[in-house]
Amino acid sequence: MNNARILVIEDDKFLRRACEVSLGKRGFTVLTAVDGEDGIQQALAGSPDLILLDMLMPKLTGIETLEILKREEKTRRIPVVIFSNSSIEADVQRAKELGAAGYLVKASLSLRELGDRVLEFLEQDGLKPEISEDPPR
Repeated sequence: MNNARILVIEDDKFLRRACEVSLGKRGFTVLTAVDGEDGIQQALAGSPDLILLDMLMPKLTGIETLEILKREEKTRRIPVVIFSNSSIEADVQRAKELGAAGYLVKASLSLRELGDRVLEFLEQDGLKPEISEDPPR
């Protein structure tokens, strides 16, 4: 697979841009959305291979967005990885119950580690993206 498409749904402009640049340097095609509503529209239109989803956002929370993504025929099979500042076990459990492929805590990951984890989730889903051999540090 060439250039896996990653949708980053994140309301924090700085973090969204940092993820976009870092994942882009890895060779991923990165789509971005500023909130849950925008993210759902991007997912329906852009057919991403994986979605990174923030939990606390305006308009729709990450959980509400995840529920909609998993209900929609066109998006239900896309792996969604929660990317949140919350490490509350109830949040982690709820996300998994709704079908999240994983749960990453922002504070405990560098951008390099995020790229590594995205690659792992894609491979778990059977995708073999071609990425840069020298990921950013």
